[in-house]
Amino acid sequence: MKSSDQKSTVSVPAIDRMCLILDLITDTNYPLTSAEIAEQLQLPRSSTHNILQSLLSKHLVFKDRDNRFHLGSYLLYWAGKYEKQHSIIDVFHDLIVNHPLLLQHTVTLSKIDGKEVVFLACHESPAPLGFTFRSGVRIPAPFAATGKAMLATYDDETLTQLFGQNMPEAYTSRSVQTLEKLIDELNEIRKTGISLDDGQLREGMYCLGTCVVDSDGNPLAGMAISFVKEEFELHREAVSQALLSLAKDISLRLGISVR
Repeated sequence: MKSSDQKSTVSVPAIDRMCLILDLITDTNYPLTSAEIAEQLQLPRSSTHNILQSLLSKHLVFKDRDNRFHLGSYLLYWAGKYEKQHSIIDVFHDLIVNHPLLLQHTVTLSKIDGKEVVFLACHESPAPLGFTFRSGVRIPAPFAATGKAMLATYDDETLTQLFGQNMPEAYTSRSVQTLEKLIDELNEIRKTGISLDDGQLREGMYCLGTCVVDSDGNPLAGMAISFVKEEFELHREAVSQALLSLAKDISLRLGISVR
């Protein structure tokens, strides 16, 4: 009989495959079909399909109308439990108080998930905007200031794979509708670190954004400040600098080297 220190690690094939599938969906910058997942992981198509159906039923993944898979909303529940212990949300709320100018405005924190951004947290302006930012709400990344800031960290090949000829349906008359136009916007963000939603998500609402990246340059979270147009024109430069400063503070608190 083996002693306890000689016992091999127990491996459950179905769980191992589930983790491989979730990791692939997480690491790929565009959604995959069941067949593509099976091919990339060299798994049988039938078992891949069965695992995905189980993950769908538990809301660990969701399937879009093109039959491509994304991470599901139930993961936010697990993430929430983890982030209570080590959370960029907590860091965001802790450090924003050091930037009095930002406290006068609505500032959102979000993460990118495929073609969308998901709201994580919000510091509400003392003066209401008439638009509520709720945790877990998804919006198209190309229209949102936080989404644009995070998409700017991707290379053009990845952007083409994500959007190609399949840009999201416009929210307003100003919503960017071609990949070429989106890349033009992202090139400007790459120069300044600041993104702009000029009424692309909601008519009359302007947002400036930036993002926090990890040590490899991958986006951890995006932040954006929302205004009515008159406030935007008055405060644009000052709040842009404050937003960049907050992003730097968050990076330092998380132990990420700032270049």
